[in-house]
Amino acid sequence: MQYSAILPDIIRIADEAGEQILPIYESDFEVHYKEDQSPITAADMASHDVIVKGLESLNPDIPVLSEEGASIPWDERKHWRRFWLIDPIDGTKEFTQRTGEFTVNIALIDDGEPVMGVVTAPALKEAFWGIKGEGAYKRDHTGEVSPIQVVAPTAAKRVVASKNHMNDATRSFIDKLGEHELVQAGSSLKFCRLAEGLADIYPRLGPTCEWDTGAAHAVLIAAGGKVETLEGQPLKYGKEDVLNPHFIASGK
Repeated sequence: MQYSAILPDIIRIADEAGEQILPIYESDFEVHYKEDQSPITAADMASHDVIVKGLESLNPDIPVLSEEGASIPWDERKHWRRFWLIDPIDGTKEFTQRTGEFTVNIALIDDGEPVMGVVTAPALKEAFWGIKGEGAYKRDHTGEVSPIQVVAPTAAKRVVASKNHMNDATRSFIDKLGEHELVQAGSSLKFCRLAEGLADIYPRLGPTCEWDTGAAHAVLIAAGGKVETLEGQPLKYGKEDVLNPHFIASGK
């Protein structure tokens, strides 16, 4: 598969999802809660519907795993070598708090690895995308597209974190880094800040699922960064349990 040939279509689908999300974001929307008490709004489902329909029209033979989709049994998923992994809105808390730091996420997983990813932040008018081995790009709020890459850290490491997920283990990890500077970012934008060289390290010592990380992980890899478990192994996808282990994302 030529990833670069379909990348423009994936960006278009993500942008179309954003067009469905923003009117809801700017309205007096209702917040409901799933069984795990995570929030969900009409925007999550509107984005899900646009993305799934768009991906299936591109190639109906590639299955789709979405946070908001039906639960697909492992007996079926274990045969998937290549699949789309999507989070229609990552950062629903940021969405409900109206910080603007929520994202639309579409990743292509191949043999457990995120090989292509698109992340858009509709309210911020930013977008990021990348293909493994072919580089990463950012489209800023003016529409200008520029290549991005990770940078070598300075003496004071820039640690990206979210106020919503700053637990004791994360604080302890950050303290052990020595001199550092905290960079605030929500949702999968934390990976993107690493990818564009605005931060150096992102420790995630709390629960995430595969769809939370796949697209931005792909962007970070394309920009020259990496995401590893605490044992130093690459973060993998397509597992029976969709929960990720704790991980460290980093630039150079």
